[in-house]
Amino acid sequence: MGTMPLFKSIEFLLEHAGPVIQYRLRKEILKELSAEDEERLLSEIYELPDYQLVKSYVKPNGYIGNGMHSLSNWRGQSFKETPLQDGEHAARLLSYYRIPKNSPMVADFVKAMRSEEILRGEFSYIPPERTRFENRFAGLNSGNSLMALINTMQAMLGYGDDYEDVREFQQICLKGFRRVLEIGSLDEITKYNAGAKRKYNYPYIESDEYFPDSYTLAMLAYTDSWRSQENVSMMADALNHINEIMKPDNEMHVRIGGRYYAPCFALTRPLRAFRADLIDTILYRRVLSEIAMLGVGERVGVIKESVQHVCEAIDQDGILRMDFAVPHNKRYSPKNMKYVGSYTDVRLESDYRDKNALLCDLTFWAVEFLYFVEGEVC
Repeated sequence: MGTMPLFKSIEFLLEHAGPVIQYRLRKEILKELSAEDEERLLSEIYELPDYQLVKSYVKPNGYIGNGMHSLSNWRGQSFKETPLQDGEHAARLLSYYRIPKNSPMVADFVKAMRSEEILRGEFSYIPPERTRFENRFAGLNSGNSLMALINTMQAMLGYGDDYEDVREFQQICLKGFRRVLEIGSLDEITKYNAGAKRKYNYPYIESDEYFPDSYTLAMLAYTDSWRSQENVSMMADALNHINEIMKPDNEMHVRIGGRYYAPCFALTRPLRAFRADLIDTILYRRVLSEIAMLGVGERVGVIKESVQHVCEAIDQDGILRMDFAVPHNKRYSPKNMKYVGSYTDVRLESDYRDKNALLCDLTFWAVEFLYFVEGEVC
């Protein structure tokens, strides 16, 4: 970003954005939100339809929704009215809306996540979820486990540095990125059983192998106690190394208890820099933001390249626009994103029928991304 002013972007957002962007822009980036305005904006956020939905899914024990990244249907029975009636989706919305960690809804949700008794009950509604809970630590080292997900959601809700067990998971996440630096190709840590009679016979890693994925990345992005100059430098090196050694067509599974699972967005393929004419994956901008949140600055190649492309895209009037017309982009367009969740980018505006809403989401992402990289807005 250098010294390029973002005044036009900020002016556009302050004029057109809804309460979530107004709140996050003024509190986290501009740092000029009075207590009175903060209370007013939070009151407006609490009236948003998706927040009200999440609120309606709060249970007496404090848990929100059914399961976490869990099955919505089982043998013809539906367990979720909307995607927000899932623990992960609810946690993500509360995090993206920046609902204060000391609010009763967030504090009680985290307390419920930390209660084995409550979790056992919440993951008992169908047999597959009971089994998943019993095996919740298997695959933890690669982020491919229920416990990795629960720890990450605590971090996203502001509690990632508050508890020893969650801080221990930070160290596991770091080991996954260090592991990448030890290999010259994915073949060095994967196994392949040519005689296996599985429908899709992919290479696999064992459940105790360390490897990074989008959840271990998010865990580090939303926490601080792991941060040292050495660790941040290692993260930058590991992310650059991923782009040096990974292939675009890599496939990998994790073997857990004799079964094979597709890992949750494992970082097995090259990371793509932002381009306004391309939506690379369903988690395109979110991953770039979380890398920038690590404090690596432009030491990571895809971040440096993304900064250049973002600045070029907003140079004319401060508004970030993307090309949603081509077929590939149309498929992954945020226009199709009704609810936030594990398989979506971040959405902060509540009504995309407003012609400015999507532009506000994109432009705020640009402003926040540049802020994460440079630590200032101009």
